[in-house]
Amino acid sequence: MKRIKNLFLSVLSVFVLGVSFSCTDKLDSQEGQLNTSDLDYTDTEDMIQPLLGAYSEFTSRGWEEPLLLGVRGDDVNAGGEGDQQPFADTDRFVYSKDYWMYNSLWAVHYNDIVNMNAAILQIENFKQFADADGVALADQYIAEISVLRAWFHLNLAKVWGDVFIITSNQPLEEVQDGPQSKEAVLQWISDQMDIAIPNLPNLRPNERADIPGGVTAYTAYAIKALANQELENYQGVADAAGKIINSGRFSLYPDFYQLFKKPGELSDESLLEMQYSDFGSETGDAVYHLYAPFGPQNWTPARENASSGWGFYEPSLKFIKFMLDRNESVRLQTSVLFTDRGITELKDDGYTNLPGLVSNTTPSGDVINDYARALFASGKHYLPSNQLTDGRNDYGAGKNMIVIRYAEILLMYAEAITHGASANGISADEAVNMVRSRAGMSALIGVTTDQVLDEKFAELAMEWGIRYYDMIRLDKYNELSYDGRTFTAGDELLPYPQAQVDALPLQSNAELNAIRISNELMINQ
Repeated sequence: MKRIKNLFLSVLSVFVLGVSFSCTDKLDSQEGQLNTSDLDYTDTEDMIQPLLGAYSEFTSRGWEEPLLLGVRGDDVNAGGEGDQQPFADTDRFVYSKDYWMYNSLWAVHYNDIVNMNAAILQIENFKQFADADGVALADQYIAEISVLRAWFHLNLAKVWGDVFIITSNQPLEEVQDGPQSKEAVLQWISDQMDIAIPNLPNLRPNERADIPGGVTAYTAYAIKALANQELENYQGVADAAGKIINSGRFSLYPDFYQLFKKPGELSDESLLEMQYSDFGSETGDAVYHLYAPFGPQNWTPARENASSGWGFYEPSLKFIKFMLDRNESVRLQTSVLFTDRGITELKDDGYTNLPGLVSNTTPSGDVINDYARALFASGKHYLPSNQLTDGRNDYGAGKNMIVIRYAEILLMYAEAITHGASANGISADEAVNMVRSRAGMSALIGVTTDQVLDEKFAELAMEWGIRYYDMIRLDKYNELSYDGRTFTAGDELLPYPQAQVDALPLQSNAELNAIRISNELMINQ
């Protein structure tokens, strides 16, 4: 887990990670630290180093961040209760402003934003000594970092609503100006992508030879579409998503099961992906995300000595029954790891004729045994034990994490059209049916908004809270009121972390009290 930092007290001395990189390891290595005073800005060949540091910041996520971003949807339950009780409470919309996970998500995201701002400043310093080609490259690098920075701001706005826009590496003045409205932050993100796009390569991320998997213009269009979706500017969504679709560069990876495993890494479907690696070596350097929280607590791996997980993140019974009722096979088998206890629960609920794919043995031969915390585990965060590098035993060791993929773009585009946006190329039916075809589902005609939302539920469950943010955007509180939960409008946003409220150098006690009162209102509603 990342050390929790107080953003406003720790960022005045800024560094950038990522000093020594080989050509093939540019997104995987996170060695060392680079102080700004160590750079010779006249040596423009080193201009890539701050960019690589920004990518390192992007991939260095604490284990709690994706869990907290995703746990409140009706597709996911927090596994069990006990050592992380406030996490389980959050899943049931009972919030604690003092919970360390809230503070971590806020502080680490903002810390990374500030470090990215420092990287932009470093590149601007190099730019002063660059020739014409170097100036263009500097503009590209700054645009790439701007896209990553926008992704962090997007997460913060979705979780907390009104948040700070930080574009400096010493943000005291920006903080003193106070938080911006959610709408202003989202519009700023969209505008930032308009600035970035002309300076970015018109390639798929996996087509980049210099930094394979790096940000491209289409990544920026994807972020722009996501921001406009939150703004409910559906024509803006259709226009941005249409740019990606009409490029003809993207396609759905044919094997949905392997998409989330090593064969699917940096596929033609990927628009933004966090890359991890042990470089194929049994020992030595490794750059991993900690996937254990997603994994089952007890399993019999096909490959001996592979470690199990913690059981913190569980596909919901509601989601599994939804998939069974639709006769889903490919996406259900990929998305859910079943235990015998979970299968019994389904049968007790009337699902007595379960398909053969509902088994505690995965297609890769790992057996998911019963464990106390949960009935199921996430298949999208599962790496088969036989795909681990020999000698590496951590759960999910070296597995990449997809952030934005083409299927989401197609479904966002289709939803936007059902809300009245003009089509920009293909129809909503075509977009939805491309996704359904890979899943072995029959084609639809005249798709409605509800049908698209169902398709997003089936396709994108367990991924970055997409389902939850769709439901609150459209005020579908009844969907989130499930299995004993009651969701209201007051539950949409998390309370600001108290540790951050206490540290904010605001201009007046009135501003501070306003945030504190807002916290209390959100918690008491």
